[in-house]
Amino acid sequence: MPTPGCCRTPRSRGGTRSYWRRPAPLCSWSPSSAMAPATRRPNKSASCGSCTGYCRPARRIRGPALPAAATWAPRWPTGRCDMECGPPRINDKLMRFFDHCEKFLTQVERNATALYHVEAFKTGPEMQNILKKVAAILQVPVNNLNADLIQVAFFTCSFDLAIKGVKSPWCDVFDIDDAKVLEYLNDLKQYWKRGYGYTINSRSSCTLFQNIFQHLDKAIEQKQSSQPVSSPVILQFGHAETLLPLLSLMGYFKDKEPLTAYNYKEQMHRKFRSGHIVPYASNLIFVLYHCKNAKTPKEEFRVQMLLNEKVLPLAHSQETVSLYEDLKNHYKDILQSCQTTEDCELPKVNTSDEL
Repeated sequence: MPTPGCCRTPRSRGGTRSYWRRPAPLCSWSPSSAMAPATRRPNKSASCGSCTGYCRPARRIRGPALPAAATWAPRWPTGRCDMECGPPRINDKLMRFFDHCEKFLTQVERNATALYHVEAFKTGPEMQNILKKVAAILQVPVNNLNADLIQVAFFTCSFDLAIKGVKSPWCDVFDIDDAKVLEYLNDLKQYWKRGYGYTINSRSSCTLFQNIFQHLDKAIEQKQSSQPVSSPVILQFGHAETLLPLLSLMGYFKDKEPLTAYNYKEQMHRKFRSGHIVPYASNLIFVLYHCKNAKTPKEEFRVQMLLNEKVLPLAHSQETVSLYEDLKNHYKDILQSCQTTEDCELPKVNTSDEL
């Protein structure tokens, strides 16, 4: 759900958005806030996302999958808007947490052995079969090719198709089975560097996870005290490298067995498929609902999550909507134990000469 009016959906991959849904015949984004890292693409997207303005009435719809007592939720307007776009606030520690986590940088990012399974798969039988086939098609010695060059050719094909809608000549050297092998090679990298491969990959994102719930808590507190919700929309822009650790922290797309260089066939129906989880313009949305006629205070606030604009079943219940308190309780340990400074601190090495 991109911010309407002057803004378009960004091409860059990754972002989190929090929406406070409330009954209102008019749509107003003032004040709203946008946050981004200091890198070019998400920063540019955030500049377009931090819009404030006031729009003419929009047709009202009910929030998805909610009981009849739920409040109305405004549809994003398609009519004339008076919009202003301001610069985003840069917060690299929040949105590029991996760059500020020394344990991740040392044990994963700069560790030559951290991606062992990626390198092992490159020399494994699946990739070697592709090398031999492509070498025969191109009529070059197989020793002139390696897995990295095969990936470049495959990315050239896939990027042209995805971005330009053009079929590159490089697409002709691959078939569906080759594409599945190359997809797995990329998934291995994302799994071991951004996903479940190492605990610190996802643990380093817990500050961002806390930040999301702090915004939701604040909206609930303001609503309960009959105050206007100060930030109905929170837009946070990042990359796929921001979303994958966060989704892993929340327990999504976790397979029973780890992805390795040696279980490609067993993982043909894996959940962890990075191209499906974080495609272009990927996004994770938390939508908070207020139910006026709730029978108990606990039932008054509900939350729904969407990944890439599609409803994401809740990890703890597989339902499409959860009571907010139930969701917080499910993630209680993460929310209460998140200490990024301690989590990202390297183990101290004893350099004393004591025997």
